[in-house]
Amino acid sequence: MEEIINNIQDPQVKKDLKKIISFHGFLSSGVIIGYQMLNIAKKQLDINEDENVYVTSETFSCIPDPFQILLGSTIGSKRLIVKDYDKMAVTVNKGSRKDQKYVKGIRIFLDSKKTEKYPLLHDWYMNYKKVPHEEVIPILIAAGERIYTWTFVDVEVPHKKRKNVLNCQVCGESFVSWDKSKICIPCKNMNKKF
Repeated sequence: MEEIINNIQDPQVKKDLKKIISFHGFLSSGVIIGYQMLNIAKKQLDINEDENVYVTSETFSCIPDPFQILLGSTIGSKRLIVKDYDKMAVTVNKGSRKDQKYVKGIRIFLDSKKTEKYPLLHDWYMNYKKVPHEEVIPILIAAGERIYTWTFVDVEVPHKKRKNVLNCQVCGESFVSWDKSKICIPCKNMNKKF
């Protein structure tokens, strides 16, 4: 993998990938896909470095990590949501003004119709055969944006709810009750009769 990094000419890309790898643990195909999606979103939405960026990833696997490291879009900051649909797709948008109900976003996905032009990549993506990351990553880098499809979408701005903190009537622990329930979710799940 070090050879792949050394062959990258752009110093900013090399720097970014080293940051992501130190967080992710290794260079994977999914990390490259997430990084490429991030760059498409930055370009298409004209994202500046000081802006809050919100991301909904449709997989837990690898793709969210570049957004966490390079944009600070984390679960803890509430700027990363993962809906594990097992799709190589993300929706990205900038923050909103207080009066906005919708904000412009972009949904990007790795397009299997477009990967067909790259047989080894397509075999890996469609899981037709096992292909090592070392063979997939150079193809992803060479293909660049040509293997993705994106559309602009209106993203609904969630309204901030008021926290309602209660003590659970079953376990006694405090929890946030968004629906005025007096029983926390784990207790509800253990005792389906509530």
